[in-house]
Amino acid sequence: MKTDTPKDLLDATAARSASPRNLKPLIGLVALVAIVAAPLFMKNFLIFQLTLAMIWAIAILGLNLLTGFNGQFSLGHGAFYAVGAYTTAILMEHGGVSYYWTIPAAGVICFIAGFLFGLPALRLEGTYLALATFALAVAMPQILKFSPFEHWTGGVQGIVILKPDAPFGIPINQDQWLFYFTLITLILMFAFAYNLVGSRTGSAIKAIRDNPTAAKAMGINLSLYKSLTFGVSALYTGIAGALSAIVVQFVAPDSFTFALSVILFVGLVIGGVGWIPGAFFGALFIMFVPHLAEGVSKGLAGAVFGIMLIAVIFLMPSGAAGLLKFVMDRLTPVRRWMGSSSRRSQ
Repeated sequence: MKTDTPKDLLDATAARSASPRNLKPLIGLVALVAIVAAPLFMKNFLIFQLTLAMIWAIAILGLNLLTGFNGQFSLGHGAFYAVGAYTTAILMEHGGVSYYWTIPAAGVICFIAGFLFGLPALRLEGTYLALATFALAVAMPQILKFSPFEHWTGGVQGIVILKPDAPFGIPINQDQWLFYFTLITLILMFAFAYNLVGSRTGSAIKAIRDNPTAAKAMGINLSLYKSLTFGVSALYTGIAGALSAIVVQFVAPDSFTFALSVILFVGLVIGGVGWIPGAFFGALFIMFVPHLAEGVSKGLAGAVFGIMLIAVIFLMPSGAAGLLKFVMDRLTPVRRWMGSSSRRSQ
């Protein structure tokens, strides 16, 4: 019977520690350090773009919770984005509230608005629900321009916001601080989404999506869970709008047209419906691909972007989630072969 020598034990330990599963925490730590350190070496405009991409990711995640996990189709989340942005702008401009307190305030207000909108929308499904949310998105810019609200909303002129400085005398500029502030908010929102989807509440939400009749037979309150999901989805989008107002330093009705809702929906489809990390990929797409289209042709930027979008959807019909699954399926035989080779060498 062969007895393992100390050298054999060390080799086996090294092989196990070098396995992909054990490397995941190390890779995650290196990625986190790189993300935290990156703004210290970037130009301010690129920092600004990445901050906006993280804001888009929060908004897309909110839409994904509603559409991807609960099966409710919305084309009106741009309206909740506007409510969140104007909540922050009005509180900072007229109330003198610190910017960080306006974030939860915008989330609460949008949660209430989404919950209340979800109650009458319970009678609608599919295309009819999409039309109802479409009407909300189209009406929002006109509501913001409504003359009785001009004192608060600024009418067509909008509201200008001052960009906050880093607290406690931290030696970084305003763009760098807002990057870190948005990153912290992003991590908290994604952690909450993961916990929600993995909880019993998340199981009920997904059960309603898969089979409403069976879910009702199991004792799930469809009305309550659908309304709550709509409210939570609006909360995410409202927080994204609030962060956008702080970062961009300006809000105006024409910034929140129906096109904004379409952009969010495009990001959802590109990232992958029902896949939480897909919000990152969708956000990067809607943030940077239009700039690439302008680089190809400024006069035909819209047409070039449309062609790029069609090409991406044709190549990735299931979004980034489907592409990642395809790649992982192709790599599985390679990983198995490497694992068996490692065992034979031991």
